[in-house]
Amino acid sequence: MSEKKNPVSAAAEKIAGKVQDAISPGNELPGAPGSEAPQVEEPTKAREPLPPKHDQTGPDTYSPTGQPTGAPQDRVAQGGAYLTTAQGARLYDTDHSLKAGPRGPVLLQDHHLREKITHFDHERIPERVVHARGAAAHGVFRAYGAAAGITKAAFLAEGAETPVFVRFSTVLGSRGSADTVRDTRGFATKFYTDEGVFDLVGNNMPVFFIQDAIKFPDIIHAGKPHPDREIPQAQSAHDTFWDFVTLHTEATHHTLWNMSDRGIPRSYRMMEGFGIHTFRLVNAEGATTLVKFHWKPKLGVHSLVWEEAQLTAGMDPDFHRRDLADAIEAGAFPQWELGVQTFPDTEDEMFEGIDLLDPTKIVPEELAPVRPIGLMTLNANPSNYFAETEQVAFHVGHLVPGIDVSNDPLMQGRLFSYVDTQITRLGGPNFAQLPINRTHAPVNDMLRDGMHQTAVHRGVAPYRPNSLDGGCPFVAGADTGAYIEVPAEVPAARKVRDAAASFDDHFSQARLFWLSMTPTEREHIVAAYTFELGKCWEPAVKERGLRSLANIDPELCAQVARGLGLEAPEATVALASVEPSPALSQLGRTWPVDGRVIGIVTDGKTGLDAVREARGGILDAGMVPLVIAPTGGELAAGGDPVAVQRTFTTARSTEFDAVLLAGSPAPAADAYGARDAKTDDAAAARTGVDPRVLLLVTEAFRHGKAVGAWGDGATVLEKAGLAADAAGVVSGGAASTVLDGVAALLAGHRAWDRFPPAL
Repeated sequence: MSEKKNPVSAAAEKIAGKVQDAISPGNELPGAPGSEAPQVEEPTKAREPLPPKHDQTGPDTYSPTGQPTGAPQDRVAQGGAYLTTAQGARLYDTDHSLKAGPRGPVLLQDHHLREKITHFDHERIPERVVHARGAAAHGVFRAYGAAAGITKAAFLAEGAETPVFVRFSTVLGSRGSADTVRDTRGFATKFYTDEGVFDLVGNNMPVFFIQDAIKFPDIIHAGKPHPDREIPQAQSAHDTFWDFVTLHTEATHHTLWNMSDRGIPRSYRMMEGFGIHTFRLVNAEGATTLVKFHWKPKLGVHSLVWEEAQLTAGMDPDFHRRDLADAIEAGAFPQWELGVQTFPDTEDEMFEGIDLLDPTKIVPEELAPVRPIGLMTLNANPSNYFAETEQVAFHVGHLVPGIDVSNDPLMQGRLFSYVDTQITRLGGPNFAQLPINRTHAPVNDMLRDGMHQTAVHRGVAPYRPNSLDGGCPFVAGADTGAYIEVPAEVPAARKVRDAAASFDDHFSQARLFWLSMTPTEREHIVAAYTFELGKCWEPAVKERGLRSLANIDPELCAQVARGLGLEAPEATVALASVEPSPALSQLGRTWPVDGRVIGIVTDGKTGLDAVREARGGILDAGMVPLVIAPTGGELAAGGDPVAVQRTFTTARSTEFDAVLLAGSPAPAADAYGARDAKTDDAAAARTGVDPRVLLLVTEAFRHGKAVGAWGDGATVLEKAGLAADAAGVVSGGAASTVLDGVAALLAGHRAWDRFPPAL
């Protein structure tokens, strides 16, 4: 994505200032669990519930039938200073069951016990079969008006502002799995438009594993843990996954994306989103255009390195959801531009020889540039995970006038599957009435009753035509905003279980992706395939995997085969002649550093003025400083107190995008192996530097992160065996100078030239 401003970017960027002004700044650094600091003793004086934190909000207050209520959000939250039953009766005790004497049996008449336990027993709903592990945020979308010529959708008209709720997720793992596993990520956006809800339900990869929805149970069953042992969790490095995708080679293109750095994003904030399918847009005159939707992050597309992802899964399995929530709380609101690739709506639904109905194919941006049509800013965290993030229900068929579906066979199946899933998960057909799912447009649907019906309908004639309710509701026409499907021609054909011949090409676009990668990215892909296939037990699955790689590129196949200790097979199809697409690579550009996390290592006693200077400079640059010292508390030494956010015990390199060394800390009091397993007693004695600081620095260096040092901090570089002039290392006499150099390196995400690739 180019950093050049589009003609309307100045207007679009007003959103950031608007939402920033609307939210009062909270703590200087994010992460406080509540809106007020607690006291040491248990509070005993009755008071009303605390307000939410400054960064939190809930669904807008609309009725179950889409009517704005005007009620403040605290009207749907708990109220009152006293503990009550679900019916509002105040309680004097909730710690003891009602018994026949202090040591007697519990009485059946204890209605409070039964209500409390019964509700607890039913607190959980079935988790999503896929995309169970998620995080979400509220925001606003503002349209540039650039789509006005291709769609009559009102929320895409110039200047239109639409509330949104976005849920990010992993595909394979359970709700309790880790964030940083290698997997596809969901990127689902709910637009609460004036014409109804529009859901853009996509992923962080533009292609899918399969071409037809009838195979979705197969790919998910293959990717999920083995049914006999329920392992491995949240990963594809096992036999059943690779057995399926090597037999069903239409998965090859998506598999290559998953084995690239796209499979382990640095942050949800630094992740692209794609609508995957081809949609059909219709404008006010009835003309149609085929489009693909893209979300382009303003911070750029960045990833973790594999070891870093593995360490993070253990150190902080909530890494991605914490990063998103902390950034919003700190005011570093993530932004994405929504863009479209447009194609003529021709009878064959092809573009430059690419089948637009095949969800395993992309159209390179060099052939069809992505045209920005609006800006989305996420500016508030949910106030309740279950009510919002867990209960939000997306559906590909939630459409508004001006947007229609295509005959993509994967998309067609999703149109059925999503509603069917929500009925099971959310207990019945009225899931749209949950606050997070409520439309902001009036509803008069004649749907009645069912489990969890919260609307109180009026009238006696929920049918039409009728006269008893005065004929209401009436059908609308195109001139009164009706949703009318595009009257597309349906080809005359026999009923068949088949696909177009163009769906048979499974390797040319995988080769396009491979050839578009930089040498560094190719190294990572080789390592990923070697790891994943190396985790398979069956030799036949590994050999079949190599056959697929041979049809992509002989060097890729040879490198992976060498790692597996197997012979590289010959290609079974002619290698496609393709032009690389530079837009597919994540490297080679610079991006804003908003929200990047920088660790500042100090001995806690010396050079604190420089620590304060660095800390202030980091905050001024829109980044997050975390001070790391031998112990917690506050550091003063003659100046303003400096809060310690991490200690040598609690810090790990995976949390930081860069590390600054403000001193050379001697081994702290707890720097011995029995107290902290990260400690190396021999290294402590040999270097005189706390070994956990050495581990922090060497690990960050190994992962390609920027490292800066001034004053005695240069001693740590020396003891860690790092040259002061190594790639990605900045040393100098002043904190501000070092910080400037580190910030410049962060704009490129990592010091990739630190590790010359072999390929």
